Amino acid sequence: MSKYKDLEIEIERMWEMKTTKIPALIGALELIKNGMDKYIQKISGDTKIQELQNITLLGTSQVLRKALSIK
Repeated sequence: MSKYKDLEIEIERMWEMKTTKIPALIGALELIKNGMDKYIQKISGDTKIQELQNITLLGTSQVLRKALSIK
């Protein structure tokens, strides 16, 4: 979490608002960190763990395509 402190400070400065870091570890194979539900409730909107997993999978596939030069 400490490696994101600079990002937190920059966002607070740019947007002039208070931020909170939320630890999130999302695995592609339905690996969900214990206590993840309480952190997800802190995110505004109607966020579901399954949606976050889909976003993670899509992002991972995009990174792999670029790294392997697959089109």
